[in-house]
Amino acid sequence: MCNTKKNNILETKDLSIGYSSKKKRTIIASNINLKLKKGKFIALLGRNGIGKSTLLRSISKVQKPLDGSINLNGKDIEQYSHQELATKLSLVLTERLPLSQLTVFELVALGRQPYTNWIDKLSSKHLKKISWAIEQTEITHLKDKPFYELSDGQLQRVLIARALAQDTEVIILDEPTAHLDIHHTFKVFSLLQKLVETTNKTIIISTHEVNLAIQLADELILLTKDQLYQGSAKKLIDQNAFNSLFPMELISFNKTLEQFVIRKK
Repeated sequence: MCNTKKNNILETKDLSIGYSSKKKRTIIASNINLKLKKGKFIALLGRNGIGKSTLLRSISKVQKPLDGSINLNGKDIEQYSHQELATKLSLVLTERLPLSQLTVFELVALGRQPYTNWIDKLSSKHLKKISWAIEQTEITHLKDKPFYELSDGQLQRVLIARALAQDTEVIILDEPTAHLDIHHTFKVFSLLQKLVETTNKTIIISTHEVNLAIQLADELILLTKDQLYQGSAKKLIDQNAFNSLFPMELISFNKTLEQFVIRKK
């Protein structure tokens, strides 16, 4: 039991997420109790507006939770300074980057910022981490290219490389395939799966690509209006968890195929 607890890298207890102002609190989801293990590829699923992005922002300390606690490596996330947290957890968001003349190499190099500052020169150790991240994401041929010339698929790999260069135990990605076609979506999923296997990092993504997540993720977190499910794809399928994910007029979940299919009229 002690070893199991030690293997948990991130835990939430009685977590409530949402927004607060002086006048009111808007709760999006509550009673969120998660235990996430090290070295796993974890997909966060749920309908639009259910709270996936809010949950990811909360567990990465971008947004303050309404109630409950979040522990990273057994330490309350509120006890981490922002710089200390940046050496433990990295975040890849879907927002567009501001225009600049940065090359791919320079953008990836920003991942080393928690360990240095804007005016420090990159040491050989930093350069090795950057080169390793570029090699792992197979973007060596792009390293001297201005990032604004990249396709969406190329840019996503560069942002993953930046998170790798940051060298954190946990990498969180919010909708990393939102603007990608099916080919590049599969390449990103395959890349993340490979990185978990080769680096033993914990990678958490929110996604609407349910069928791919079922096939490739080690573990799933499914947010629904009434309940939170966590476990392997098989466990969630056995619990009929996916039946509540989408309206059943057009698509339904096929337990034999382990995927959503179009309903025949």
